[in-house]
Amino acid sequence: RRKLRTDVAAAFPNLSAEQLAEFIPNKEELNVIKIHSHKGEAITVYMNNRNPILFEIEKALYPTVYTLWVYPDLLPAFSTWPPVLQKLAGGADLMLPGVVVPSSGFPQVERGTLCAVTLLGNRAPVAVAVATMSTAEMLAAGMKGKGFAVLHTYMDHLWEYGDKSYPPTLAPLVTDSAEKESAEDEEEMEGKEPVISFSTDPSQHVDVGDLSLKERDSCAILMGKEELSEDRGAETAEDANTEVQQEAEDSRTPQEQMDALFSQCFFHALKCKVKKSDLPLLTSTFLRSHMFSCCPAGQQLDIKKSSYKKFSKFLLCMQHQKILQVKELNKGVESIVEVDWKHPDVKAFAVPEGFSSASAAQDSKSEDREQVYHAPEIIPLYGVSTKMIPLFQESGHRKGSILSSSEVRNVIINYVKTNELIDETNKNFVKVNAILCDCLLDKSEQDEISNLKWDDLLSRCLERLQPLHQVTFFGQEPIVRKGNIEPINIAIAQRSSNKKVTIIKNLELYGLDPQCVANILQQKVQASATITPVPGTKDRVQVQIQGNQIHHLAKMLLEEYQLPRKYIQGLEKAPKLGRKK
Repeated sequence: RRKLRTDVAAAFPNLSAEQLAEFIPNKEELNVIKIHSHKGEAITVYMNNRNPILFEIEKALYPTVYTLWVYPDLLPAFSTWPPVLQKLAGGADLMLPGVVVPSSGFPQVERGTLCAVTLLGNRAPVAVAVATMSTAEMLAAGMKGKGFAVLHTYMDHLWEYGDKSYPPTLAPLVTDSAEKESAEDEEEMEGKEPVISFSTDPSQHVDVGDLSLKERDSCAILMGKEELSEDRGAETAEDANTEVQQEAEDSRTPQEQMDALFSQCFFHALKCKVKKSDLPLLTSTFLRSHMFSCCPAGQQLDIKKSSYKKFSKFLLCMQHQKILQVKELNKGVESIVEVDWKHPDVKAFAVPEGFSSASAAQDSKSEDREQVYHAPEIIPLYGVSTKMIPLFQESGHRKGSILSSSEVRNVIINYVKTNELIDETNKNFVKVNAILCDCLLDKSEQDEISNLKWDDLLSRCLERLQPLHQVTFFGQEPIVRKGNIEPINIAIAQRSSNKKVTIIKNLELYGLDPQCVANILQQKVQASATITPVPGTKDRVQVQIQGNQIHHLAKMLLEEYQLPRKYIQGLEKAPKLGRKK
């Protein structure tokens, strides 16, 4: 702790002795964890009060956004437009056209200087970055090119290690206020050239540096039609503004075009498809049944081609803008629980030509039925438990490593061959050595069993590994959950007057919306269907329909939805057909 305090004092000389003692306290718990970036770099993270405060890469210390919110003046700061935050969180570096030039001038920095990135009007930093040019070089380049290599941002994986709090609102300094007044004066002058020159040169798309803590597949130019029209549109004459917008639209990368398409379909779906009575709504249903239907003809939504890479990240960004709220009502299954239809962005959205908002609202009830359901791909996985470490460590695996059944089989086969454990007299048997004995045999068996059949060896191994499963919904990233997946449970219950009802649980785990299933069943069997809470749980729901409807359920789940029979429990309770005498 004393060495860390010395290193922090050397790295950040701006900290006073009191601030340093507060930053690295003597008595409070300080935790150290080791993580790896997506490029395999080892990163040391220092945690205090459950929030990451520092991270270390190659013996260099960097503050997190949590630290910068407490000490906002720790690093020289550069401001950018609020819409740029979405791009930074999506994995982009900060390009100079997206940097706001203050009236008081930039802070003087050299190439390689550690800097903070703030949003206009708020001193709370939202990113930590390294300057790729000195201040003089930035101005000499005409504010074009990459200005900062971003290491860490608000809403990235490192931020998720903390309490996931929002940036505080910190009032701008006096110089920033003067800058704001100056900007207002400039807007009143007609024909004045804008202070910021937005570049649309595709050659300025560059690769991200190696010191990334986020998933990045490309570097997007942080400017464009939205930023220009929303934040600086009043600075140029109408003709010049139109020309720049057209250039920006024509030069958008495929990734930027996909981002725009997702935003369009998102607002279109909220405005025309989703009703308050539909909530809570599965995020997979929202994407499949609502957003896909809002996609213009000839275009196709593909989250992997966007800067978000995952639909959950897109929704997190929308949640940050307070348009909607997403909660995990069931383990590993997220639902939209609240939508702000009065949000300015939702109210301002205009339905594209070729879509009728009235007809869209009228057809919203039938969308779920007409949309093709894709059964999720479910793969059983296995985690290496503490007891099984000796058996798997030779192949480079450690506790918590996740393997498929075929990978487990290969590990066992290689172990047996490497240690020459195949029985020479009968190759169908494997000799049990000390490690196999400790890992696979019960105490009562250890003195009795000296050989195991191959099948017995593999089955014993799978039984002693931690069960997991991977679920991949159509158009989404795979989700890994602990334990075996719960089957869709169908039960028959008796109500008053000896009436029977069919109860269906766990539909959400397979990407099925309970309300949608209830509506379809109600129309098929002409019986009352309702959604009720699952007893003993807070947020889970079940479908309840009058009568024994297992025959209809079996046909719908097995034939229409193509779900494997092994994931459906209770089909044997179907009413027996009358026998002919």
